[in-house]
Formats: sequence, structure tokens, C-alpha cells
Amino acid sequence: MAIIVKFFANFREITGKEQESVEGVGNVSSLLDELVRRFGDKLAKQLYSPGTRELLETVNILVNCKGIRLLCGLNTFLKDGDGVAIFPPVSGG
Repeated sequence: MAIIVKFFANFREITGKEQESVEGVGNVSSLLDELVRRFGDKLAKQLYSPGTRELLETVNILVNCKGIRLLCGLNTFLKDGDGVAIFPPVSGG
């Protein structure tokens, strides 16, 4: 089993995928490391503040429908079967 990552909006454009299966990661930070390894610096620039590994405030990441900011941030534990969604801010009218 693996972790299923779903990409939305600009993240879908960067990766060229709606979703990606990832194995062998223990937390959100290691998941993002693996995704940047697979998809490159363009993805890193959309995730992190320049020159840091600090997640941009405009990036929303959910693990099993719960925001990581309400969990343990980038240290949020992941296990096989978890679903992760990565998307920019959502607005509407």
C-alpha cells in the first residue's frame, strides 16, 4: 500500500498529474522531499519560501481531510493508505 497524493490547480499543472502514489515516507516533510525529487525545483518554489524549507502560508496540505497546521505541521506522521491533498488557497464568491 502507499500514500496517495492529490494535486490541485497550479500543483497539478507543475506535476502534470492529478495524483501520485508514494511509498516509504514517514511524515509530510519526507513526502514533500520525495515529490520535489520527482518533479523538480518548480514544485519546490511553489511549496517553500525562497531559500528555506518553510512551507509557504498560501499552500494548503490536508492529510485525510485534516489540515497539517491543525496536526503536527510538516512533522505530521503518515502511514500506508493515507490520502494527502496539496492545493493553493481557495476563494469564491
